[in-house]
Amino acid sequence: MEQEHEHYYVPPHSYWPIVGAIGLGFFATGVVNTLQSNPAGGWLFLIGAFILVGMMFGWFRDVIVESRSGLYGAQMDRSFRMGMAWFIFSEVMFFVAFFGALFYARTLIMPWLGGEGHRGEMTNAVLWPGFEAVWPLLKNPDPELFVGPKEVIGAWGLPAINTAILLTSGVTITWSHWALKKEHRAQLCFSLFLTAALGCVFLYLQAQEYIHAYHELGLTLNSGIYGSTFFMLTGFHGAHVTIGTLMIIIILGRCLVGHFSPKHHFGFEAVAWYWHFVDVVWLFLFIFVYWL
Repeated sequence: MEQEHEHYYVPPHSYWPIVGAIGLGFFATGVVNTLQSNPAGGWLFLIGAFILVGMMFGWFRDVIVESRSGLYGAQMDRSFRMGMAWFIFSEVMFFVAFFGALFYARTLIMPWLGGEGHRGEMTNAVLWPGFEAVWPLLKNPDPELFVGPKEVIGAWGLPAINTAILLTSGVTITWSHWALKKEHRAQLCFSLFLTAALGCVFLYLQAQEYIHAYHELGLTLNSGIYGSTFFMLTGFHGAHVTIGTLMIIIILGRCLVGHFSPKHHFGFEAVAWYWHFVDVVWLFLFIFVYWL
């Protein structure tokens, strides 16, 4: 007796990966040239950003069309779930590397430069006598080369407000998931709109924080190890919030036209997973970068 097998859709060749690679190339080149004060850096950055946004919308469109055409079965759904899980794991390890750099500089290297231990005493006396290992590092080992910031951003100002905003957005996207399962379309769309709006408010407040840090506190990428780790961690997190907000806006548009059902909505779930990941990373940022 012939056994029936579940069909597995194999998509056709796509040009979106190469478009994304080109966009990332322009984007990274623009960032590097901007850091080197090259006037072309800003234009290259914008070109890369526009290509990446176009790639995201185009690729999402193709996947939506395939999904709405009934080409995805249960096996494809499992593949999507595994793929998204591994993707988020790779993003976790991405941030682990930057948190590791912060831990290495703050907990291991800075006390050593400050004279802790026998070798530390020798290093401190020879290289930077009088250097005090106090975090956050306002006075760098070589203050003439790396001018430290006047102050750092306190945890209980804008960072605390942004923490409340992201935690609230985690509640609203969970509310929208519940509403989708219960087929409450009005609540689904309203709560998703709130989530996207909270993401936009977070990004606006972070931009204000950066302006304040650069122009009033002297906290920049060139202000030593504290400045570089601060902007690398918070900047990459902001990039992830931007991507997550764009995805939520796309999902909101799909919900408005009734694309998802209580049983078939992994596109929604994938975005919710990603947003919760962004929330958790921010909690670690708030604790280890701003607070402690």
